[in-house]
Amino acid sequence: MLMPNTHRQVVMAERPSGSLAMRHFRSEVVPVPPRPADAVLLRNIFVSVAPGARAVMQGAAYRRQLVPGEVIPSSVIAEVMAAPPGGPEPGSIVGGAGGWQEYSVVPTSEIWPLERVGELSHHLGLLGRNGLTAYFGIREVAQLRAGETVVVSGAAGGVGHIAGQLARAAGARVVGITSSAEKNEILRRQLGYTAAVDRRSSSFADDLRAACPAGVDVYFDNVGGPVREVVLPLLARHGRIVCCGVTAHYDADRPPVGMTDIAMQLIVKSLRMQGFLVADYLPRWGTAQRELHALQKSGELTVLEDIRDGLDSAPGALIEMLAGGNIGQLAVRLAPDPAGWPS
Repeated sequence: MLMPNTHRQVVMAERPSGSLAMRHFRSEVVPVPPRPADAVLLRNIFVSVAPGARAVMQGAAYRRQLVPGEVIPSSVIAEVMAAPPGGPEPGSIVGGAGGWQEYSVVPTSEIWPLERVGELSHHLGLLGRNGLTAYFGIREVAQLRAGETVVVSGAAGGVGHIAGQLARAAGARVVGITSSAEKNEILRRQLGYTAAVDRRSSSFADDLRAACPAGVDVYFDNVGGPVREVVLPLLARHGRIVCCGVTAHYDADRPPVGMTDIAMQLIVKSLRMQGFLVADYLPRWGTAQRELHALQKSGELTVLEDIRDGLDSAPGALIEMLAGGNIGQLAVRLAPDPAGWPS
């Protein structure tokens, strides 16, 4: 394939204040960057749309704060176009930390080869960081036991819909929290959740209490904010809070400064509250991916995806996600799957 001299990218035009809007993004045509000796040049096939992109527009999170004019960061699935000696072969398909652009230059240490199993897009979701986050959050951090009640917020999202199914497969009662009746129906009918409640309902707190008559043993928290404050009083003694994300705060002008009554609740109920990064478990990714793929192939785990086409769709997709509009893994396709990739 002939290499173009220029490519398209989406950058942060200005730092957001309040809710994210299209004016905070800008599409540019720029030269394809040169490749340093220790880096690879990637042609992106898929780029992820994830809440973390909004977080770094506001402040430091999983990476430093984004500066106006910089590319919106994302996970990517890509074809290797050029690499240093001893690096991945040109034409091979890898995952990596790239951005919303047609080509990315990435340090060799920040890419990983993809095993040719499952649909290619699943390596962003089920077999990528979302699936791995759900896997280790449920299996390792939650220390889940059969028969316990697990509540998952953001339960129809990229991480949440997998976390809830993993909890169900382990024998738990699973209650999902979403932002719509439509999503709740999907959780119950397609994913096997015991119950699902709408956080936007005026009866949300009562509905959640009714769905958890014996209390909540594990709260898989993807959103933080007011939702967590409703769940907190329902936690049973020795309950666990798995802190995965705080999407409720990403569109705020300032980061959160505290959590109402959390210290007293942790003490009097002997609760455990733990955050984690999926990179903490890097040596075990392969084992987790094989198990996730096996669960999907057996029908125990259903993958939900929302794949948009074209780089220009990425900003609107992120805005929609933050407003609660997506279901499952959200990603943008920039190029066709490579020939021979299994379905």
